[in-house]
Amino acid sequence: MSNLFQEKLRIGFLAFRAAMRFMDAVHFGNHHPEDAKVSNFYNNPDKLASMVQGYHVKTLRSIGGVNGVAEALKVNLDEGVKSTDLTIRQETYGVNKYTEKPSRSFFMFVWEALHDLTLIILIVCAVVSIGVGLATEGFPDGIYDGLGILLSILLVVSVTAVSDYKQSLQFKELDKEKKKISCQVTRDGCRKKVSIYDLVVGDIVHLSIGDQVPADGIYISGYSLLIDESCLTGESEAVHIDEKKPFVLGGTKVQDGSAKMLVAAVGMRTEWGKLMETLSDDGENETPLQVKLNGVATVIGKIGLVFAVLTFLVLTVRFLVEKAIRNEFLSWTSSDALSMLDYFATAVTIIVVAVPEGLPLAVTLSLAFAMKKLMDDKALVRHLSACETMGSSTCICTDKTGTLTTNHMVVDKTWVSGQIKDAKQPSELPENVSTVFLQCIFECTGSEVVKDTNGQTSILGTPTESAILEYGLLLGGDFGTIRGDIKLLKMEPFNSKKKIMSVITRLSDGQIRAFCKGASEIVLGMCDKIIDDSGEPVHMSEEKAKVITNVIKDFADMALRTLCLAYLDVEGEFDVKKDIPALGYTLIAVVGIKDPLRPGVKVAVETCLAAGISVRMVTGDNINTARAIAKECGILTENGVAIEGPVFRNKSDAEKRELAPLIQVMARSSPTDKLELVKNLKALSEVVAVTGDGTNDAPALHESDIGFAMGIAGTEVAKEQADVIVMDDDFATIVKVAKWGRAVYINIQKFVQFQLTVNIVALMINFVSACITGSAPLTAVQLLWVNLIMDTLGALALATEPPNDGLMNRLPVKRTDSFITKTMWRNIIGQSVYQMAVLFILTFAGKPILNLEGDNATAILNTFIFNTFVFCQVFNEINSRDIDKINIFRGMLSSWIFIVVMFSTVVFQIIIVEFLGTFASTMPLDWDLWLLSIGIGFVSMPIAVVLKCIPVEMSVFKQHHDGYDIIPNGLEGV
Repeated sequence: MSNLFQEKLRIGFLAFRAAMRFMDAVHFGNHHPEDAKVSNFYNNPDKLASMVQGYHVKTLRSIGGVNGVAEALKVNLDEGVKSTDLTIRQETYGVNKYTEKPSRSFFMFVWEALHDLTLIILIVCAVVSIGVGLATEGFPDGIYDGLGILLSILLVVSVTAVSDYKQSLQFKELDKEKKKISCQVTRDGCRKKVSIYDLVVGDIVHLSIGDQVPADGIYISGYSLLIDESCLTGESEAVHIDEKKPFVLGGTKVQDGSAKMLVAAVGMRTEWGKLMETLSDDGENETPLQVKLNGVATVIGKIGLVFAVLTFLVLTVRFLVEKAIRNEFLSWTSSDALSMLDYFATAVTIIVVAVPEGLPLAVTLSLAFAMKKLMDDKALVRHLSACETMGSSTCICTDKTGTLTTNHMVVDKTWVSGQIKDAKQPSELPENVSTVFLQCIFECTGSEVVKDTNGQTSILGTPTESAILEYGLLLGGDFGTIRGDIKLLKMEPFNSKKKIMSVITRLSDGQIRAFCKGASEIVLGMCDKIIDDSGEPVHMSEEKAKVITNVIKDFADMALRTLCLAYLDVEGEFDVKKDIPALGYTLIAVVGIKDPLRPGVKVAVETCLAAGISVRMVTGDNINTARAIAKECGILTENGVAIEGPVFRNKSDAEKRELAPLIQVMARSSPTDKLELVKNLKALSEVVAVTGDGTNDAPALHESDIGFAMGIAGTEVAKEQADVIVMDDDFATIVKVAKWGRAVYINIQKFVQFQLTVNIVALMINFVSACITGSAPLTAVQLLWVNLIMDTLGALALATEPPNDGLMNRLPVKRTDSFITKTMWRNIIGQSVYQMAVLFILTFAGKPILNLEGDNATAILNTFIFNTFVFCQVFNEINSRDIDKINIFRGMLSSWIFIVVMFSTVVFQIIIVEFLGTFASTMPLDWDLWLLSIGIGFVSMPIAVVLKCIPVEMSVFKQHHDGYDIIPNGLEGV
């Protein structure tokens, strides 16, 4: 969302809440809250929603709290709703969808296209031309000129409207993809994952860190639940939710903790839904490239305006002088008025041709096309500018788990009771060790082992926790039995800052026992005892601690992710208001989890390095694990720096700035460390891409030039801050985005080169001809057709070219680089000179050269000039497929849009010349003149080859500051 929309949303929410509370105060003022009854809420969705949104805690208590609401909703808080009741609940309480404003129809886009000022002026000219023509030449001869202009305008408007309409449909489709969010609920006694749109009132929703609250609800139970309401209220301080403050609003985010929530209002009855009905997003902001090209278009438009005015003045003055010479200055006929009107229409059309409205259109088309293709490649682009920015990225700071690796984790090795064991062949453990080990595995977790209706066991939770639970089941543990025998008193969920998870429980014999699990060196530091070979807890000596440290290192060197599990028996009772103890634990086990490298990652990293994009791994894992994985996938080189987050954090600002570009691996990093690294890299003028999946990654994603959130492992908070959502969590997908980003930039450059060539030639040929001969060889209708070729059709052909592998063999484009390069100017000037030379020769000496005689000689010559001009553009459009390579045909057949546009242009040109002469002021041409037109146009291709052999930008090998050798910029062969 744009900042403006967020501010409107915040102000709207505050005003809306104030109004709602006033109305509720009036409503509840006549009814004492203690008089409320459960029966009042039966099948009464509005009253239920009003209680939640009005924060009427007293009313909630008077009906028995959340249990009373559950009774009113006829739902069991342990079992959840029944699947058979979903339809009835949706009919009674509504569906969890917001009313969307209807999309604009095709005719709205036609109407908008007709609002172009120059087209309006041309319509007026056409109408006047028809009026004067009917008065002087009668029907039907008098209407052809004006009708030709109107038909040309209709064609331009239709093509523009169709293009814009298709884009709007595509963006709508992408918007639907953005809103595909799932959540975990308890239904039919089972925990399962459902779409937020399928939620019903009465559902039991499980909330965890990073989740977006899917509907308005009431807190049932949980641990340290902190809700971020800043998206609604603008308040940065999170709100603590518990039994005393139990209401949770849809649209807010879970900042910390976990909880279960009873859904009380959905869809348009939620506070978020009512508010969204009153507001609409302002739409996508213009991208930096669009802004830059709008500036270019404005300058070119002004130049075109000057030429148009000069052309009109020259034609008018010549016309008046000729009348004066013939002594007809005071004698004016309708034919003279029509001539003046033609001059004016030609001048206006020159403006139409000169104003390159196709520039921003080309950017939008190219970005929209790239977004569509990237969607097929599992990358959901949330912001248009992301494709564009990624094309210039010089650095990617990537997570390890799930991005470079598969995120399909399994326990590979364990150290327990003084022995390293292979997890694939679990051996017997002493009973007391097995008991406490399984208790820690099944109690110290935020995940669950569930059975579906077919009795199949599955695990709901993060990959790391799922791997450990799966190992617990492999050891013969029974999740349900152990959880049933032990009462959970307090939980401190895992987060990336603490890097541990702790719980405190009461065992069946009354013993209070704490368990913790997390980063191996942190948990090891919390322990002063260890379970020895005999299965008994003993003091952890320095020697024993060293042995365990070596075990952790050995596991990490095998690219295993290491975790430690520990327990602590607490004497007496435990006050749940206090923190869970942080010292005095007994180490149970060290677990080594295998997370294989994704296939294709090594190739993707090599592609990045060849493209001048350095890759940095930023992970919370042990530094030895990180090093092993980084070497395996080619990120860590011999001269590269691998550092731990706390070490980097404690450096001075100057040291950080010096160290940042050398870092290839940062292990045990916190979100703050990642943010600091990104800031320092940006300060060195790097264009930084960052991947993230957790809530705490949001600041780094926001700070980066382009943020990638993981679609599978990513939280909703991370996704909202990201520019691109990687649907398959694969690093190779990020490289595809970079490739398409470069394709967008190059495609726009191709189009600009093509369009500026047409602009220069069209303006000069009409202006010079007007000055010398007193008439413009290209009429208004012909110029409108040329405008359509070079603007809309040209944008469609060149801006939608798919990327080629060569794009990733050049350095990234710097922020400071000029968009129109020297190479482009070489091609533009060379082609313009050739085309103007040919057209000027034809204009001033065409009749004797072509041996044209008779009354139709001028009309045939002008038609031939028009035809030759168009075919010059057709072949130059093919030349523009590659700015600096000679082989312009590579990949042409794979770009079907280009082929269709080229074919359509030639077919329409034939129709205009041969069959629409009355409207377009053309004459049918003999086959030899057709061949000559095509031949002159074709000559632009060998000229392009000669031009591309002229060096204008030196090609040099460059050494990247990370120590990687980069492929040179410039010509890389043909």
